Amino acid sequence: QVQLVESGGGLVQTGESLRLSCAASGGTRYALGWFRRAPGKEREVVSCISSAADNTYYEDSVRGRFSISRDNAKSTLYLQMNSLKPEDTAMYYCATVYLIGRLCTPRYGYWGQGTQVTVSS
Repeated sequence: QVQLVESGGGLVQTGESLRLSCAASGGTRYALGWFRRAPGKEREVVSCISSAADNTYYEDSVRGRFSISRDNAKSTLYLQMNSLKPEDTAMYYCATVYLIGRLCTPRYGYWGQGTQVTVSS
């Protein structure tokens, strides 16, 4: 059983940073990912990381600004978000994923409840 609980969202201004955390109880052997859904838009993958942290994936619009990491000793997934833009405004979710190369898709059905990120212009 995997339980995922996100935290760290908030309201920031353009150019500022946030770090999201996802407490991933039971999730250390899974590849994990961050997804987001903005109002009126489809859910999209943001970034993913393998269970051993030896493979990562970034969506093009966040590459170079966001950094994904995990600490398996703490069963925690992170997303460091720098240089935030208004278009990053969304609900962010962590989930278990299938990750191979540049393919990252949700897998196994484990999702957190989400944390809201709002970037004002």
